[in-house]
Amino acid sequence: MTAGTITHPTNGTTAEHELATLQREHGRPLFALLLRLCDGDRQRAEDLVQETLVRAWQHPEALRADAFDSVRPWLLTVARRLAIDARRARQARPAEVGDAAALENARVCADHAERAAAALDVREAVKTLTPEHREVLVLVYFEGATVAEAATALGIPPGTVKSRAYYALRALRRVLPGYTADLR
Repeated sequence: MTAGTITHPTNGTTAEHELATLQREHGRPLFALLLRLCDGDRQRAEDLVQETLVRAWQHPEALRADAFDSVRPWLLTVARRLAIDARRARQARPAEVGDAAALENARVCADHAERAAAALDVREAVKTLTPEHREVLVLVYFEGATVAEAATALGIPPGTVKSRAYYALRALRRVLPGYTADLR
């Protein structure tokens, strides 16, 4: 391979300046199309622009065809098909575990001993509540009842259930200062 040309395995050579010209003239529209098709993923769009230009290099006969005035429609069609193929390939693979930011921000689950100690702390704190507040808290938060279900079970209006739940959580925040983030 010489410095000024790219040797094509079957069709002779294609001048590097022709590919550079393709990049200059059609790179931005290709990138804009691929960016939309890749849902804003700039890296994937850039990769697909490069892959489109590789396809142009592999098929110089398409670039020199006299059947059309511009190669842009051919390039855009190739780019669109590459984007569709890339999307299908991603959908065929199993989903990735998740992005690094979500994993970094995920709450680290303490070991079993810490969880057991926390459960004991919460149990003791719940015992300090009035019986009315404790009933509402147990029904709504521990048994998963809706406000309406708790109101029916306790024979009180739904607004009273909401009020008691609010004040019960507020009381727990005072008793469990280290757990305030969990009680919001």
